[in-house]
Amino acid sequence: MADKENSVRVTRSGRKRAAPELPHPATMKRVALGEIPNRSNIPATRDLGSEPQPKPKRNVKKKGRKDVTSTNVGAKKLEDPQMSEPFEFEKYEYLYNMEMEAKRRPLSDYFEKVQKDVTPTMRGILMDWLVKVAEEFKLLSDTLYLSISYIDRFLSVNALNRQKLQLLGVSSMLIASKYEEISPPKVEDFCNITNNPCTKKEVVKMEADILGYLKFEIGSATIKTFLRILIKIAQESYKTSNLKLEFLCYYLSELSFLDYGCVKYLPSLVAASVIFLSRFTIQSKLHPWTSSLQHFSGYKPADLKECILSIHDLQLSKRASSLVAVREKYKQRQFKCVSKLFSPPEIPISYFEVVKES
Repeated sequence: MADKENSVRVTRSGRKRAAPELPHPATMKRVALGEIPNRSNIPATRDLGSEPQPKPKRNVKKKGRKDVTSTNVGAKKLEDPQMSEPFEFEKYEYLYNMEMEAKRRPLSDYFEKVQKDVTPTMRGILMDWLVKVAEEFKLLSDTLYLSISYIDRFLSVNALNRQKLQLLGVSSMLIASKYEEISPPKVEDFCNITNNPCTKKEVVKMEADILGYLKFEIGSATIKTFLRILIKIAQESYKTSNLKLEFLCYYLSELSFLDYGCVKYLPSLVAASVIFLSRFTIQSKLHPWTSSLQHFSGYKPADLKECILSIHDLQLSKRASSLVAVREKYKQRQFKCVSKLFSPPEIPISYFEVVKES
């Protein structure tokens, strides 16, 4: 009985890496987002319509589905019980179904229909700044991805004064930190990191408003969730893990935060597009999409074309070139300097043709 009482309870957060000591917020340059002018070198986005882009019908069936062992994923991956075919299929389907829930999706045109004072330009600057905040506090990337999701979903139904946009950003990151981090930053840390410090009362009030809107359902499938799955499939032909490919995928996915036009795409579609573009960047002479990726993701290259071209423009700095936080972050050696990699300016049309199942 004593052994039982003294046994260590393994929790979800206990499996994460230990959080480092937080740096003092004063070390980061304070920025006021409430005074952002309504101008930028980011061109206006096209009309996105009132509804999120419908998800392409997946050509995947439970019965008769291709055996994962035939895709040469690798013996080490197959030894992992969590990567076994039955479990993996159910996991994918669960995540796909989750991302399709209306309550977890932002409106694709919320700036046109809901927001009057906040603009897409201001949103892009906020996202760029939050990347810096996440770095300053050494937060998990999952925390950043969830924060972005909360912001877009909240802005989809709540008209906001531009003076409160930065408050929404730090409050969203506070919620995501409490969900993902072992030792999340304190409310005071988020209060002090803005140029015109928010009061603790203001942050807590905004936190309550966000949680109320989310109905406290703060877990969600993000781009990072799907990247974890697809990166393994994308490296099926590699003998060892390719960190450059992995970091390049994360870099491009974070670039997509800067473009309001990417809000309409499902997280799984963005993740698949990022895989496609990363493989094209590293080996442009080879077709970046494979039958295995098509099989597991459920997307054909043609389904990804529009999203791929949008992120490709971001990668080539044709858009959002003044927003440098993501680019500077991935110039670091610890990320293999992947932001210095550029793909060819044109993607061959043949790469968007259907990949035949092998």
